[in-house]
Amino acid sequence: MTNPSNTPAPETITSPEERNAWKFGFSPQAEIWNGRLAMLGFIVALFVEYFSGQGVLHTLGIM
Repeated sequence: MTNPSNTPAPETITSPEERNAWKFGFSPQAEIWNGRLAMLGFIVALFVEYFSGQGVLHTLGIM
């Protein structure tokens, strides 16, 4: 059955609350949170490098 108005079916519309839900496993919500936390970690690494003058691994004593 086709949708003549070219609008998404009601079951495909997701609200912002559903996209930001904290869900485990391989779900779109988990991937959104994974990306957000990765961006946060990258920014923290940049701050550590800027303020210490060394890379993160040098700061931790790994290299």
